[in-house]
Amino acid sequence: MRSNPTGRQLRLGTELRKLRENAGLTATEAGQLLGSKQTLVSNIEAGRAGVSPERVRALAGHYGCSDPALVEALAAMTGDRKRGWWEEYREILPSALLDLSELEHHARSLRDSTTARIPGLLQTREYALEIFRQAVTELPPPDIEHRLSFRIKRQAILFRGDNPTPYEAIIHEAALRMKVGGSRVARQQLQHLLDMSERDHITLRTITFGVGAYPGSGQSIFYAYGPVPQLDTVQLDQSHGVTFLDADAQLHKYRTLFDRVDAVALSPDKTRDHIHDLMREL
Repeated sequence: MRSNPTGRQLRLGTELRKLRENAGLTATEAGQLLGSKQTLVSNIEAGRAGVSPERVRALAGHYGCSDPALVEALAAMTGDRKRGWWEEYREILPSALLDLSELEHHARSLRDSTTARIPGLLQTREYALEIFRQAVTELPPPDIEHRLSFRIKRQAILFRGDNPTPYEAIIHEAALRMKVGGSRVARQQLQHLLDMSERDHITLRTITFGVGAYPGSGQSIFYAYGPVPQLDTVQLDQSHGVTFLDADAQLHKYRTLFDRVDAVALSPDKTRDHIHDLMREL
């Protein structure tokens, strides 16, 4: 029995619970269909108990799920027994950060929209170091070093051999102009953005001050695409920490929001021109 299930394990349980509730079955009834007790179903749905791909398929069949792509995607979520690199930070960093890395690792593709900072996946070491130094709750040097190394390791998904994760970042001009760490660090950060934007799997776009207000302008939004749309996830940075959203209505809202943000962002080519102009001003 797990005492601290990961975000991925919790998500699998949540999706199985959704299927059961849509079928109008109680946990007790679902357990009877499996020839097991209600407690097993409850523990699976809470992420506390492991479940095999075969049992996931059996549950989906009992629940009348007619979406084979979703069923197989859920079955695949049970089979990853390997401990990810992020596990070495357990007991050191907040578990939500580990869940974020696990989410990024398994995502089909990723999208970011930020207004005040460069996205973490595109930050240079010096830029990230300054961000951590400015934390509202002052971090001791060892904690800063742990967070810094963790952030840099997260970026490995963009460099994975022949299979890097497709990534799109839409960054407001305010974040590009902010001299985090001073002019030298800011210039290096802008150059890093230009270098990363040359990679085939990375799309970089910006929103200029001239656009004015636009949907979602007051928040940073991270969207992770799952193997099927039902398994997408939105991550928001809140003052109290990281928040994950996965309800159908929430996913629809943020997909729509990204469509509207896309409509006001510069093209990748114009974005690179814009960043070159900003570098000349430093």
